[in-house]
Amino acid sequence: MTLAYPLSDARTARPSNALIDAIDRLGTPMRFARDHQIYAQDDEAEMFYLVVRGVVRTSKLTCDGRRQVGDFYYEGDLVGLEPGPLHRFGAEALTECELQVVRRKAVRAYVGEAEVDRAILAATAHEFERLQEHVVLLGRRSARERVASFLLALAQREPNDAVDMPMGRQDMADYLGLTIETVSRMLTQLQGEAIVEFPATRRFQVRKWGALEAMTA
Repeated sequence: MTLAYPLSDARTARPSNALIDAIDRLGTPMRFARDHQIYAQDDEAEMFYLVVRGVVRTSKLTCDGRRQVGDFYYEGDLVGLEPGPLHRFGAEALTECELQVVRRKAVRAYVGEAEVDRAILAATAHEFERLQEHVVLLGRRSARERVASFLLALAQREPNDAVDMPMGRQDMADYLGLTIETVSRMLTQLQGEAIVEFPATRRFQVRKWGALEAMTA
C-alpha cells in the first residue's frame, strides 16, 4: 500500500510541519482528470504528492490480472511516501484532483535527510495501522459487515446528513475483496432495512446509526 498519512495527525506533527513548509515553498500544483494516472505501480518513488482537492485511489494489479484497491486519500493526505525506491501501488485520480507535487530530492535538500526519514518512519507506522484494520476487515467480517464498515467510515468523514461517495461500486468491491454483485446486494439490503438511504447512486444518508455501528463493532 502506498504510504500516506493525514498531515493533521498529532503523531506526525513534527515531520508534517516541515513537509508542509517544503511543499508550500517547492511544490508545483498539478491537476488530474478523473481516472487519470498519477503514478504507476513499480514507478520510481521520486515525488511526494499532497492532495489539495479531490480524492486519490491507490491500487495494485496482481499477477493474475485482478485489481486490489489499497485505499482512498482525501484533502490533506500526503501520498507517495515510500520506504523503498519504488511505488508498490499505483495512484489514480478517483475524482478531478489538484495535487501539490514536489521532488523527493528537493525536500531532502530543504529539510534534511533526517527530517524526511522521520516523516517516512511516522507514515510507515500509521500505514501499518491502516493495513491491520484492512486485514481485519477482509479476513474477519462478513460481506454485510464489510459494506457497513465502509459506509460508516465515509459517513464519519462528513458531518452532513447526506454523504457523497466519490467511488463507484467496483471500487468498493475491489477494496473490500468482494464482487460488485455482492456489494450491490448488500447495499440493497441495508437500504431495504432503512439503515441507509440512497437518494442517488453515489449519495447516501444514514437513517439508523445504532444499527450501522452495531454491525461494525
